[in-house]
Amino acid sequence: MSLSVHTFRYDADGGHDFLDDPENGAELAGFESTRKRLWGGEDAVALGARFLPRLARGDLYVERDDVADFLAECAALRPHLGELAVRGGYLPDYVRERFANIVAAAERARAVGGGIVIW
Repeated sequence: MSLSVHTFRYDADGGHDFLDDPENGAELAGFESTRKRLWGGEDAVALGARFLPRLARGDLYVERDDVADFLAECAALRPHLGELAVRGGYLPDYVRERFANIVAAAERARAVGGGIVIW
């Protein structure tokens, strides 16, 4: 099973209206194992991550008001992706590609005043 990242907007009732995903696997956020071994691992926590480590316990919703902070976390983690990949047992290119999908979804969310979910 794989993790996916999706962008949503809020509908008139305050619910989530999911946007169409880009093609060619751009919604992929990692293997199910990346919840704990990569995004939710101790190494990410040690680097100051507070959003992505929530994946170790369940799905991650980043709401509209938190998207800017989430993107700041991503910017802080970006220089360490190679190290996180190796420590988690993943290929660096695999991690960079999945991370790019997550960041792209968050950028789309910022543009439409929405949020993201990784599940």
